[in-house]
Amino acid sequence: MADKLLMIMVNTDPHNPSELGAPFFQATVAAAMEYEVTVVLTARAGELAVRGVAEKLFVQEGSSKSVYDFIKDAHEAGVHFKVCTPTLDLWGKDLIPEIEETVGGAYVITQAMDDDTVTFTY
Repeated sequence: MADKLLMIMVNTDPHNPSELGAPFFQATVAAAMEYEVTVVLTARAGELAVRGVAEKLFVQEGSSKSVYDFIKDAHEAGVHFKVCTPTLDLWGKDLIPEIEETVGGAYVITQAMDDDTVTFTY
C-alpha cells in the first residue's frame, strides 16, 4: 500500500475560494493519519503561495477562517508545501513561509510515478 500522497493543485482557482477548503482539509487529515503528504501549488493555484493572497480568501462567506488558516493547519499537521518554479514568474517570489521549496515539472512527474505514491489533482 502507498504511504505517500501527492496533491497537485493546478486547476483550483483562487478566484473561486469555495474550491479551496477540501484539498487543504484532506491534506491535513491524511497527515494526521500518518501519511507523508506533499501539496504542490502550480498554475493558477500557485497564486496561493504568494504572501497576502490566501489570507484574504475565505472558503465560506462570513467565516473567520481564511484559506491561509487551512494552509497553516495542514503545515502544522506535517504537510509539505512546494510551488512550481514557473509559477513564480506568474505570481511573484514573495512566498508564504510554509513553502519549503520550489520544484519543476520533473519533480512532479517523478513523484507521481513512484509506486509508493498516490496522486490527487485539484
